Amino acid sequence: MCVLETRGVTKSYGTGEVLVEAVRGVDLRVRKGEFLAIMGPSGSGKTTLLSLLGGIEPPTSGQVLLEGVDLATLNDDQRTLIRRERVGFIFQLFNLLPILTALENVALPLELDAVPAAEAKQRASEMLEMVGMSSRSDHVPGALSGGEQQRVAVARALAIRPAILLADEPTGSLDRANGQRLMKLLRRLVDQNQQTIVVVTHDSAVAGQADRVLHFCDGQVADAEDSPLQRAVEGAVRKRD
Repeated sequence: MCVLETRGVTKSYGTGEVLVEAVRGVDLRVRKGEFLAIMGPSGSGKTTLLSLLGGIEPPTSGQVLLEGVDLATLNDDQRTLIRRERVGFIFQLFNLLPILTALENVALPLELDAVPAAEAKQRASEMLEMVGMSSRSDHVPGALSGGEQQRVAVARALAIRPAILLADEPTGSLDRANGQRLMKLLRRLVDQNQQTIVVVTHDSAVAGQADRVLHFCDGQVADAEDSPLQRAVEGAVRKRD
């Protein structure tokens, strides 16, 4: 089952001599339960592509199909609604509200979507347990380490039960050890929960946890390959068979 698909999608800014073609005719498909990494240097357009995939921005042309719905045909309010209900975001800088506890941060998107408070807190508690943060649920972000804050951010993204999880340089603000823990967590979500994930990164170690890697350059997909992890798994299966 294809959760997300783009067809000839483009994104341009400016006009005339200052025209910038950030994304140029990208076709991709993301299957349910797939972990896709998009790699590329700074300025390659990969973060712009992620914003198109999540409906943050509309494309200049082409289609972005999320569960069959073309985001390019929706207005701002409609895209906001579909983001709130079907897309989970993980950012480099966590974006947690400093005056709320971990539990309150995770429950907030649900409460904003009119989920009853008791149900929102129950689901938030379940998500914090899933990411190993239940013992820190009553702590505000300032009392948590960077790695702990990012796990809370993952729990918040999962609380809406998204069709797809989009992560923009999710380990960029973490040290190596916490970055590795985060990527193992994302890998576990794919393997155990069939969560669909797309991560944008310039880090080959991060991309190595994915099933498939797209190399992005000058607004286009330069090439695609199975990740080192996926190749190792397939090799082990062939050897066993």
